Amino acid sequence: MFGFFKKKNETLSIGSPVKGRTVELSQVPDPTFGEEILGKGIAVIPEDGKIYAPVDGEISMMFDTGHAVSIVSDDGCEILVHVGLDTVTMKGDGFTRHGKNGDHVSKGQLLLEVDLEKVKAAGFETITPVVICNTDNYETVSGLSGKQVEPGDEIIVITKK
Repeated sequence: MFGFFKKKNETLSIGSPVKGRTVELSQVPDPTFGEEILGKGIAVIPEDGKIYAPVDGEISMMFDTGHAVSIVSDDGCEILVHVGLDTVTMKGDGFTRHGKNGDHVSKGQLLLEVDLEKVKAAGFETITPVVICNTDNYETVSGLSGKQVEPGDEIIVITKK
């Protein structure tokens, strides 16, 4: 009657996988990310090449090339961290993996290392999209843009349905 019995929607928080500055996905110069084809999220312009787990969860796909990793959080959120744009064509050159498919990881655990200068020298963007691939499972997915972040700082807030 006065909202006493109204269920409060639970929220989830996704941490930054890398030190840098957050920008809207719409600023990513790749339609797959910029037009949110894979889902909603945020992008980070990285300041160093250490990529950490943004949540506690399981690595569902550690790409052989080391350019991306997909994690399913312990509460079922499917997160893709994609380091740079078109970096798959580097075939792993400049990327070091610190995990494999099926590994359970803790938020803040080192997953990848990338030589950002090598990526830039190869002519690729280093901007790193962080996308919630199962966006439709949630009421809202909100990226927090315009923030200077350290690994683990909140960059995406999700409201459960």
